[in-house]
Amino acid sequence: YVRQAELMSARAESVRQTLIDAGGEANANARARAQAFASLTAVAPEVASVSYTSGGQVLIIGSAETAPAAAAPLADQIGLHCILLITDSDQSPGTVNAINGLHAVHGQLQSLTGYLGEFIALTGSELSGKALQLALPADKPGFDLVLDLSDTPCITSAIPPPGYYRAPQGDSEALEEAWEEIPALVGEFEKPRYFLYNAAICAHGRSGIQGCNRCIETCPTDAITTNGDVIQVNPNLCQGAGSCATACPTGAITYGYPPVADTLKYWRGLLKAYLQAGGEAPVLLVYDADVGRSIVERIVAGLGDNVLPVEVEELGSVGLDAWLAALAWGAAAVKLLATPEVAPSVRSEVEFQIQVAQAVLEGLGYSAGQLGLVAETDVAASTAATEGLQCAAAGFAAIDEKRTLISLAVDHLVTQSPNAPAVVALPAGAPFGEVSVDAEHCTLCMACVSQCPANALSAGDDSPQVRFVEARCVQCGLCASSCPESAISLSARLVTDASQRNLMRTLHEDEPFCCIRCQKPFATHSVIARISEKMKHHPMFSGDALERLKMCEDCRVKDMYETKNDASPDVHPGGHA
Repeated sequence: YVRQAELMSARAESVRQTLIDAGGEANANARARAQAFASLTAVAPEVASVSYTSGGQVLIIGSAETAPAAAAPLADQIGLHCILLITDSDQSPGTVNAINGLHAVHGQLQSLTGYLGEFIALTGSELSGKALQLALPADKPGFDLVLDLSDTPCITSAIPPPGYYRAPQGDSEALEEAWEEIPALVGEFEKPRYFLYNAAICAHGRSGIQGCNRCIETCPTDAITTNGDVIQVNPNLCQGAGSCATACPTGAITYGYPPVADTLKYWRGLLKAYLQAGGEAPVLLVYDADVGRSIVERIVAGLGDNVLPVEVEELGSVGLDAWLAALAWGAAAVKLLATPEVAPSVRSEVEFQIQVAQAVLEGLGYSAGQLGLVAETDVAASTAATEGLQCAAAGFAAIDEKRTLISLAVDHLVTQSPNAPAVVALPAGAPFGEVSVDAEHCTLCMACVSQCPANALSAGDDSPQVRFVEARCVQCGLCASSCPESAISLSARLVTDASQRNLMRTLHEDEPFCCIRCQKPFATHSVIARISEKMKHHPMFSGDALERLKMCEDCRVKDMYETKNDASPDVHPGGHA
């Protein structure tokens, strides 16, 4: 990973140098771009690392024909120890023997989980499901590497874990790649820890009720799982796709390689330097550090002079907050270079984020074309178009707090818009909007208030109220899911006036109901009316007993004992009734 990072850094510098060298041209934009890139250098971040240890134990899964053949080039490699799992054998499940001098186990694979240095395979040939582990010749219970020759992959995540190689029959290119790379994966390795997680602001769940699930749904490596009311991220499975951080409505997960604040600081500095040098209508072309960079290397000389290519680790690592901030800092457009290698779940999340951002832009009078995905063949035409309003550059700083950054960007875009409406409708699922309460059904039980992870909902100080601050709402749905009366609904939207977004308003209130005996307030009028209506035919509350519902808990008990004593027969001094 370290060697790969050094190589990638050198390649990124070549793109930057090409743009600087092109600054000798007469075009003012080209000169401004060269000055901007010459004045700034993206600094490699210092982040925590994740470690792997591999002893070279390779599990090869395949048929009696393919597995031994695939193992042959690896069997003689120093440091490797190959073990075969024969899945089409006529031997009894769990049979262990030698094939071409290699340890072989016969049976069907039940499950395969793990990552480089920690793969666990279960055959299911015994009730324990651990026959394969018991058959291993080494003390270690699992495997370090896996070569999967099956027609159907044993690990189905869109981005498989490090150390897992798949080469179905007939895919000679994949097999050659596995033969080349597997021998090098013996020893100790490190990679960046790509994410940071703050469970305190996570909207995944409260009190066993499920809320936001977007990070789990978008993760292409299956590294994120539920852990009760919070999530759990396996850093060894995580490979930095970044869509979890982009999807997170609260900022509980943030991208850590590099930190988002570093990326945004670089973007802001680049745009500022370009504009100060006399450049016009800058277009940010965002590309990933792998396939995207290879494309940019090929086409960089032919890019428009106003195009500023900026590299990110993964396309999914930046989202709505970064794009809107870039437009507020003076970019005429932000274009994202899409490649076929972007995992489907990541691309889906990026497309949704674009849909939300475009709704904001169009609602404020800008053009949806100022933001979008572009293919390699469309880069030239797409980046040349700069239709729509262009902002005077905003002065706010690059900060690492998603919702605050979005608010700053939106507020600036609003000030630059000639006809900004009061409210912009957003697609369902957008992380901004209002909560509505059905006053006819709400009993002010405050379940919604207790469940809200963003403190968007709160209770009244001295009277029964549900209050709401729209700027804090992330539309996670926990309030609606926890409401016993189904009295809450959500609506995605953006209020353009910052003072109105941050205003605390009352959604529903009622007069407190006071105990008819002691006058202590203990409920609301609507609650007492609702309960009285439901219980009026219950035997326990027949006749005058229905009035007990209008008493506090203490007076209700007293009234029950008094009524019982009044109903008892008289007792004579002699002890006989």
